[in-house]
Amino acid sequence: MKFRSYLFTLLTVVLAACGGCKSATPPDNPAEEVDLSLLKQSVSVTNDWVWSGKPAISIHVENPNKSAVKVKAEVKISTDTKKAVTTITDSIRVDGEGAQDFVFTTPDNLEPGFYRANCFVNDKVARHFNFAIDPFEIVSAPDKQPDFDAFWQAAKDQLATIDMNATLTEIASHSTTTRKVYLVEMMSVPDGLSGEPVKIRGYYCEPQDGAKHPVIFHFYGYDTAGSTAKCECPNGGSSDQFAEFYLSHRGQYLNNRPASTQNPGVTEDCINVYNSDWFAYNFGDKDSYYYRGAFMDCVQAVRFIATRETSDMSKLFAEGSSQGGALTYATAALSDYPFTAIAANVAFLGDYADAMDIGGLAAEISKRSQGSMTKEQMLTFLSYFDTKNLTPRIFCAVMGSSGLQDNVCPPRTNMVPFNNLQTPEEQKKYVFGPEMGHDYPKGWNPTAFFKSYL
Repeated sequence: MKFRSYLFTLLTVVLAACGGCKSATPPDNPAEEVDLSLLKQSVSVTNDWVWSGKPAISIHVENPNKSAVKVKAEVKISTDTKKAVTTITDSIRVDGEGAQDFVFTTPDNLEPGFYRANCFVNDKVARHFNFAIDPFEIVSAPDKQPDFDAFWQAAKDQLATIDMNATLTEIASHSTTTRKVYLVEMMSVPDGLSGEPVKIRGYYCEPQDGAKHPVIFHFYGYDTAGSTAKCECPNGGSSDQFAEFYLSHRGQYLNNRPASTQNPGVTEDCINVYNSDWFAYNFGDKDSYYYRGAFMDCVQAVRFIATRETSDMSKLFAEGSSQGGALTYATAALSDYPFTAIAANVAFLGDYADAMDIGGLAAEISKRSQGSMTKEQMLTFLSYFDTKNLTPRIFCAVMGSSGLQDNVCPPRTNMVPFNNLQTPEEQKKYVFGPEMGHDYPKGWNPTAFFKSYL
């Protein structure tokens, strides 16, 4: 009995010494209780990721552990040409079963431009994204050649010698009593200073009330759908307020489909002689380059509309995305008639000099097509077709847009032509898609924009 009593007494002393042994981890050392792999981190969009002077990048960290933790957060910032700018590092504390937002900024103001943020928490990626600083202050002066205006005037003079010979075929299945839909076929300039004119096509919607109507021109992006894809034909009842022309410029869309695809009204096989890289066609020869002819196709579309009695040539509008955005700019800049308003979404063919360092589709094909040209020679050639050199000829209202995450037409190449416009500031509108790539921003509605200028 004495032995048992002794054991009981000894056990009581041991338990008292270890505090009852309720926990294997001392409460004053919470680091042994946490699992850092359970942390959740994210970076949300703030201010559309467009700031003035300095960014304000918010990193959100959630800690499901019961004890507070300290984590290392890091933001690496570089330019859109991949040049390192700065790295911001901080140790941050997050309460147990809590969450915390931490805002990171730069010590100094950044130059106007587009940047890349690489965000990490405990060396784990939280998010990579592009952001903008004072984008409307980005300056890239036009680099047009001394004969730039003469070059385009000569192209228009050549177009004037071409017999348009426009024919209209009604598409009865798409026409209504208020608007008829036609396939239009007409001739445009050759692919060079001489040669045979090129036939181009488009769908035209014409109101039937006998009154004059404002006109919207629609231009298409790069024809990546393939030559067997059917082209969309508009319906006559979509809008009775406007006449509308959907242009298929040379080698693309209606001009790049066999008759077997059954595009309404097209009865002949249309052969694309430009291969699939229109941008590369006759690259380096400005007089026979693809976009010399394509831009003139757009001017010819306006000249065709001027022949229609229902066209109000004092109220012209144009819209397009990507390549269509570039054609929109080119049409407003080179047209015989002033435009009232245009809308260019994620526009292609802009700011080539910077694009060569940033990347994107134009840079990729240019470098592949450079051949024996020096970089300077190549940029001199491209300057004739750079929308940043065309937009100083535009004075009408303009709505533009950029996808900040666009790696096809990087946002700087959209922004520079927009900043070179002669449009009054109160008539300029710009939409940023912070998480958007090469796409349409939410709520993009050119027709509504145009109606505000009727």
